[in-house]
Amino acid sequence: MARDYYGILGVDKNATDAEIKKAYRKLARKYHPDVNDTEEGAEMFKKLSTAYEVLNDPEKRRIVDMGGDPLENGGGQPGAGGYGGGFGDIFEAFFGGGGGTRRGPRSRVQPGNDALLRTEITLEEAYAGVRKDITVDTAVLCDHCTGTGSESKAKPVTCPTCQGAGEIQEVQRSFLGNVMTTRPCHQCQGYGEIIEDPCRKCDGEGRIRKRRDLTVTVPAGIADGMRIRMAGQGEVGHGGGPAGDLYVETRLKPHATYLRDGDNLHVNVKVPMVDAALGTSLSMTDLAGETITLDVPQGVQPAEEIVLNGEGMPRLRSEGHGDLIAHINVTVPEDLNKRERELLEELRGLRGENSSVDEEDEGGFFSRLRGKFAR
Repeated sequence: MARDYYGILGVDKNATDAEIKKAYRKLARKYHPDVNDTEEGAEMFKKLSTAYEVLNDPEKRRIVDMGGDPLENGGGQPGAGGYGGGFGDIFEAFFGGGGGTRRGPRSRVQPGNDALLRTEITLEEAYAGVRKDITVDTAVLCDHCTGTGSESKAKPVTCPTCQGAGEIQEVQRSFLGNVMTTRPCHQCQGYGEIIEDPCRKCDGEGRIRKRRDLTVTVPAGIADGMRIRMAGQGEVGHGGGPAGDLYVETRLKPHATYLRDGDNLHVNVKVPMVDAALGTSLSMTDLAGETITLDVPQGVQPAEEIVLNGEGMPRLRSEGHGDLIAHINVTVPEDLNKRERELLEELRGLRGENSSVDEEDEGGFFSRLRGKFAR
């Protein structure tokens, strides 16, 4: 069963690197052998150091988040040493000291980084879903040496300077006396091995930069700012290591007619004064290119909303659609001819209505206005 590395450090799975570091530092002070010399303390410090090393490694943490354990199947404990390996390095970074601690060579083969690319889509494309062709400039496996980094594809040999340790130790004089320091080997850059005949195309990196053409499938209902993960399409790692993931972030272009709000769509509809009084119907083209009918009831008021259920955006990876909300904007004619004015004068006489100052009532104009100011 996979170990609960987050639980060991007492942090949430969504904890940031800084929060993980803070939690480890707090607990490490409590259980460090110099402070707690019990067997239980030593065992706990070993678990803490192992959990921190795992969660501090992006590739290992990704394995943990997928439900696996990067130390299972012969993986053992990270590093080497009496307390879970590597705790001296970690404790040194936090509390100082340990200048002579040996870390050992680092692997030449490293996992690649994730990559992020942004692409613009129209509201129609977000409504129906679309396949978009994208171009990404990234690191790919060197096709000349197939990731080995060697011109002849020969295996690396042990570094003669550090004898495979990946680091060298030096004695430096200080006011405290002679101090042993450790630093990465300058000849092998800490790998403990060297490539005798570096590939002429990638210069021993095992990867090259290349522009690639890909196709990303954008699902129907996707919203602005959402990211689509393309597993294994990111950068190939140093030494031909496994590629990271490519994330494609969608940016939604503004639409001339519709405004999106979650799964709902909003549209502004101009209704002439006479149509507002008598009622009318009008046709609109939806995002799928189909014609829909909006029935405006008799006596509709300015700023009134008419809701068309199920005519909005499709729900992402779910069934159904949101709503289409039509906001009514009643327009009043400004340039009346003589006959039009006569007809309106006659209508006013028939209606017997006069302009007046309205008294406030519960839920009326001023109540709504106060509600807006309160927000």
